[in-house]
Amino acid sequence: MVDRAFGEARLAAVYDRFNSWEGRGDFTFYLPLVMGARSVLDVGCGTGELLRRARRDGHTGRLCGLDPAAAMLEVARGHKDIEWVLGDAEAVRGWVRQFELVVMTGHAFQQLVGDDELRSMLAVVASVLTEDGRFAFETRNPLVREWETWDRRYSDVVTDDDGALVHCVCRVTEPVAGDLVSFTHTFTCDRWEQPEVSHSTLRFLDQNGLAAFLSEAGLVVAEQFGDWDRGRLTASSPEIITLARRGG
Repeated sequence: MVDRAFGEARLAAVYDRFNSWEGRGDFTFYLPLVMGARSVLDVGCGTGELLRRARRDGHTGRLCGLDPAAAMLEVARGHKDIEWVLGDAEAVRGWVRQFELVVMTGHAFQQLVGDDELRSMLAVVASVLTEDGRFAFETRNPLVREWETWDRRYSDVVTDDDGALVHCVCRVTEPVAGDLVSFTHTFTCDRWEQPEVSHSTLRFLDQNGLAAFLSEAGLVVAEQFGDWDRGRLTASSPEIITLARRGG
């Protein structure tokens, strides 16, 4: 029988190698926001790299990472000076007005594929923000149809801690219909007895749809950008990067 926990732990161990700080622009955008807030909740924190970097760079306030993947948090918990919470947003629903900043990086926001799931998460975010707090996150611009390049962009090879090569091949399920895109990552290594396959579905909300969900939760858009250099959001921008706040 396949040991899924073992497989998930194996993938968590190489996650940061496939998603290195140097290879992604979002952390460079989010880190100054984190450093400027006294209390930060990272929803979908994964291995906690953003919060770990903030602590190394001198953040002295409260840092809390939340993720539903036990294997990812096992990696994160190697750093004891940060709070790590296993679960989804429901796990912090009672933490009213405790965070100046809530972030969702790595397009984690797009993993909320159902309306009810999205509404529930946004309601929690609104409740845990302080009165002048901000919610920072990003979603890919659906007009750009980035998924058409994922077989090239997200297929790669890295070296694990034991010096073995781990290959990743990304495949998008065709045809893509509506605002949901499903895909797989298949990981292989000569030292593994079998491949590890990760199945995912992401939701591509447009700018208006996003604003509508935020409004339902009592949140309003404070700023939006189209790329990690804070460029203006246009129809051809790769990202919809949003900083939201509580409505007046």
